[in-house]
Amino acid sequence: MADKDVIEMDPTMTDALRVELEYMSGSQRAAVLMLLLGEQQASEIIKYLDPKEVQALGGAMVSVSDVSQEAVNVILDDFVATIKKQSSLGLGTTEYVEKVFRRALGDDKAASVLGRIMPGSGTKGLEILQWMDARAIAEMIKTEHPQVIAIILSVLEYQVAADVLNFLPPNVRPEVIQRVAMLETVQPSAMDELEAIMKKQFSNNSTAQSSSFGGIKAAAQIMNSTKTELEASVMSGLEKIDADLMQRIQDNMFTFENLVSVDNKGIQVLMRNVEPDLLMVAMKGASDDAKNRFFDNMSERARGMFRDDMEAKGLMRLADVEEAQKKVMRIARKLSDSGDLVLGGGADFV
Repeated sequence: MADKDVIEMDPTMTDALRVELEYMSGSQRAAVLMLLLGEQQASEIIKYLDPKEVQALGGAMVSVSDVSQEAVNVILDDFVATIKKQSSLGLGTTEYVEKVFRRALGDDKAASVLGRIMPGSGTKGLEILQWMDARAIAEMIKTEHPQVIAIILSVLEYQVAADVLNFLPPNVRPEVIQRVAMLETVQPSAMDELEAIMKKQFSNNSTAQSSSFGGIKAAAQIMNSTKTELEASVMSGLEKIDADLMQRIQDNMFTFENLVSVDNKGIQVLMRNVEPDLLMVAMKGASDDAKNRFFDNMSERARGMFRDDMEAKGLMRLADVEEAQKKVMRIARKLSDSGDLVLGGGADFV
């Protein structure tokens, strides 16, 4: 259970967070830390636990899957505070804490944590953003220039970026995605300016080299993580700004391999709407799993004839195969938009 003194003394803590922490056991708090460490580091620790401890910790790790980011922050703060109290063992120094976190979490994630719990440690604001709630990020950046917002979305995890996009004003969303898609590198001067914008929230230490992120695939991944209604709105707005860019993003949103997750009814609908010759070319470069999704929806006789015809085409240029796959996926997108099949992604479930 969380330290009640800490809970009661913090006037900024919400009632919901206070209740959440009060009902967390010590094993659950340890489980949160283990999940933050990553598989390799966590497994190294588990090796030194006895069977009862492993069972308790394993159960706790499953039970904390829906713990809030605010609770994670408090648990991390308590952990660091506990380490600092161990001064008699030489554990209370900033240097020690930094070494422990960097070894356990890796440089990037450790920098994010240290920047939040040790102001002035030189962590970049962009890194710390990865530990913030999506709504809080959106509130912070919603009035910034779309280019600034695009850079920030590009460094976030795709699902978080999609959530931030959802909280942004509708009129800026298409332009932001357009700018994400057009990003390749950001020069140091631009990064310095971006860090300065967030100076009030975080201490910063700008990099001396160009930063690479964003691009068509990043924009597509963000859009894949959005809900259907938001996706339609953003893509419609983007089409008015740059139709060609919108199409390139859409081509990368759902690839031919995504058809593995389409149900049998959807595959059958797609097969009725795609010319067999085009499908043969597209399947030339597909994985066995993707090929089998189509073969499993053919009769034995039709499957045999299809395989023979596909093999008769011989070797084909990769560019031709990729173009055929894009054409198939564009048909799949139209069928998805009309409700005839369901593609994976950020759709709502009921």
